[in-house]
Amino acid sequence: MKLRAADSHWMALALARAQHAASIGEVPVGAVLVRDGECLAAGYNHPISACDPTLHAEIHALRLGAQAAGNYRLPGTTLYVTIEPCTMCIGAIIHARVARVVFGAREPRAGAVVSRLQLLDQSHYNHRIEWGEGVMAAESAELMRDFFRSRR
Repeated sequence: MKLRAADSHWMALALARAQHAASIGEVPVGAVLVRDGECLAAGYNHPISACDPTLHAEIHALRLGAQAAGNYRLPGTTLYVTIEPCTMCIGAIIHARVARVVFGAREPRAGAVVSRLQLLDQSHYNHRIEWGEGVMAAESAELMRDFFRSRR
């Protein structure tokens, strides 16, 4: 997938949400859901503070975006995520019918787009999602490293 000029703008907003997550002691992952050049929703990781194991940044953004759109399907949207999504999040992204996913840094332990699994490249799903990586990857990875370094 070819990356677009606006991708850096939206990823910067996702990074701001990730920084918010870090400020409240959550793993710093942020997500922004965009359609037609407008932000539908922005989410951040907070499964610990919400007591909800599913409240990853992607899920948060998808829930808020679905509410804003008045529909659980989100065609024509792009989801920007600072870190490569996990298996759970990829499932939700597929079910929501997101058109495109752009992530910053790879997640070598649990990434389900390219690092561990290639779920978006599987032919058995009835919905295909374009994806791209590397937008603000250094900043996204550094935020994660700094967070975990401070917790050791």
